Amino acid sequence: MQGHDLPGEAPYILFVDDEPTSRKWFALEFGNEFKVATAGGADEALAILGERSHEFGVLVTDYRMPERDGMKLLRAVQREFRHVVRLLATAYAEKDVAIAAVNQGKVLRILEKPLDGQATREALREAIAVYRSQALERMLNEGRVAALREAIGFLAHELNTPLATVRGYVSSVASRHVPATPDSPPGLAQFTEDHPGEILAALERAERRALYAQSLVSTFVQSARDAYPGALPQSITASSLVDALLDEFPFEGNERAVVASEIQRDFSLPGRRDLLYLVLCTLTKNALLALRGRPGPQLRVEVGCDPQAPVGRRAWIQFKDNGPGIPAAVLAKLTREPVTTRAESGGNGMGLMFCHRVMQAISGAIDVRSEVGQGTAVTLFFQPLAENGSSPR
Repeated sequence: MQGHDLPGEAPYILFVDDEPTSRKWFALEFGNEFKVATAGGADEALAILGERSHEFGVLVTDYRMPERDGMKLLRAVQREFRHVVRLLATAYAEKDVAIAAVNQGKVLRILEKPLDGQATREALREAIAVYRSQALERMLNEGRVAALREAIGFLAHELNTPLATVRGYVSSVASRHVPATPDSPPGLAQFTEDHPGEILAALERAERRALYAQSLVSTFVQSARDAYPGALPQSITASSLVDALLDEFPFEGNERAVVASEIQRDFSLPGRRDLLYLVLCTLTKNALLALRGRPGPQLRVEVGCDPQAPVGRRAWIQFKDNGPGIPAAVLAKLTREPVTTRAESGGNGMGLMFCHRVMQAISGAIDVRSEVGQGTAVTLFFQPLAENGSSPR
């Protein structure tokens, strides 16, 4: 596995810029919190990563550089050092550049130059957190793969003997078949036996071993499903996920006071808790950012389930705020393109796209409704595993 063996270790951040003063400022500004290395161009950066890739977890690169620009570097790192979380710093935030950075370089964030110290520091913290999360996921996946490899070896070994036995019995029965003669009754097959009941006993033994082999395969398939992340629905209630969100989300200042929840009717969620929790955190973060500086900010999280509603709309978690709303032109592209209303603070519009992919993966849906000046409502629709009556609170 590329990257640190222990995701808790602090990886290096590689900052790439052809301007020496910019590199010096970055190292001085952030060196007190992060381990920082710098490079003066794409070739130097790739050389450093080629020698010490396991030490690095984050790459921040300028876009405008001679010879090979930041986009080419991002594509190379995406191809050769996939464990490195990538950020693009640019003063040329054209739409084409942003889309290419997301689609081709798979960047986590796009930072606008000149870099703002606090915004950049928060982006670096987020990138380190993502790196550690991905490193842990790689470790878990490697464990799952190792366990699956062992299970395959076990299965092959265990299946070999019963299947060979089945084949032997079937071959023995076939060898005792007596070819039909003109005087043979139609529809009747004849076999020779050394003693009565021998053929029937062989077929019964073959059936028992076939059933054993079938049970081994069924057990293996279930183990593979258990090992594969997200393959089986987990027993998570919508209310417990919302409670976890309210208890664990890193609210700032008095933000927690503006968030209220109501459980109209609880239900059990499909899918992985961690991904669904990230979806809820993403929607909460977006709403709270939109509410900053607004008079009387409010964010309401509602959980509901209506068995009489159309299929696919029977269970939901809704986030509704009284923020500034989203312009129609932006609203039409959300969940389909990396657009954002927070480009000045480093937003890249990937949050809702991530939420959309997660909901699609569990056969759910996401609906965004908003009018400028009237707030925004984002509703997650689920296919509930079960429905439980619950009193509103």
